Amino acid sequence: MAFIESLGSIEPEEWNRLRGTHSPFLRHEFLFGLEATGCTTTATGWTPHHWIERNSEGQLMAALPCYRKHHSFGEYVFDWAWAEAWAHYGRDYYPKLLSAVPFTPCEGPRLLLHPDADGASTGFRSTQAVLAELEGGSYSSWHLLFPDAESQHHLDRDQWLRRLSCEFHWHNPGYPDFEGFLATLKSRKRKQIRRERRLVADQGIDFRHYAGSDGIPESALEAFHVFYQATYLKRGQRPYLNREFFQYLADRMPEQLTLVMAVHQGHYVAAALFLHDSERLYGRYWGCLEEYDQLHFETCYYQGIDLCIERGLSRFDAGAQGEHKLKRGFQPELFESFHWVADEQLRPAVADFCRREAAAVRAYASEVMAELPFSG
Repeated sequence: MAFIESLGSIEPEEWNRLRGTHSPFLRHEFLFGLEATGCTTTATGWTPHHWIERNSEGQLMAALPCYRKHHSFGEYVFDWAWAEAWAHYGRDYYPKLLSAVPFTPCEGPRLLLHPDADGASTGFRSTQAVLAELEGGSYSSWHLLFPDAESQHHLDRDQWLRRLSCEFHWHNPGYPDFEGFLATLKSRKRKQIRRERRLVADQGIDFRHYAGSDGIPESALEAFHVFYQATYLKRGQRPYLNREFFQYLADRMPEQLTLVMAVHQGHYVAAALFLHDSERLYGRYWGCLEEYDQLHFETCYYQGIDLCIERGLSRFDAGAQGEHKLKRGFQPELFESFHWVADEQLRPAVADFCRREAAAVRAYASEVMAELPFSG
């Protein structure tokens, strides 16, 4: 067992043999791509500190992606109030340890296992190794964000605090086409979506889909990155990802990428990048420079639904939050994150916060179900 400071010490083929790397966000190409292009480094507050285990023959048997964090940006399970509480009592909240996909609030594997590895015993060893690291490294806490059910089952979660998050996902039971999806909606909602799509078309906007496996034109990728940057710069924020990272993905894992470009009068005006595995579509990065009526909904949601139906994908995760997704058929779903707090004096207050927050999130998810557009 060991902690490593870079995935560069592991060959992509070896890492990608672990179960869980079917997810595009857990592939070596994605995680090391972030590191190699300067997105997850000590300078950006994301220091790679991954736990791995090899057998006696040196074969990689398990891994738990982990980062030393010096802030809470790019996580989407917000703990700024916790950091303020630590500061109020004269304690340091940072650094902390984080097991998550950087900049991506996406449920998925966190404990990655070789097909021959025993999940229960490996999960116990990995948990104990990280807790020992906490005790010796002056960390305030360890945060395990959006683990899937298998990772939760294998990891030893005694004394962990649980938080709930509500996201909105679209499900495809096997629709033959977009009209098949619309047929399941209430008449008024169906008309509204048709109107939104028609408004985009009436502005003279059409769409081009560039499957990564067929090659993404450099001009399209360059325009996409300009649009992506604008999404952050409009809010006075620095983009998390750079042009080199998107090129890295396009070069090394193109088969899991699709770039959707909106075109007006022969020019790109907006874009969204989608990733996928064999079951799910993930909409993650979008942007535009000029505002067009309903263009965001068309580019990010309806084009994604078209992709799901066309490729037979069962679920569409279009990113964090967004109640506006409800009336477009995205259903509220609850996801868990787990948090180990070292400070015994502050832990009860954090536990109380988590209990109250979970009750509020459950109530919210139940309440907004009434806003779904389905007829039956």
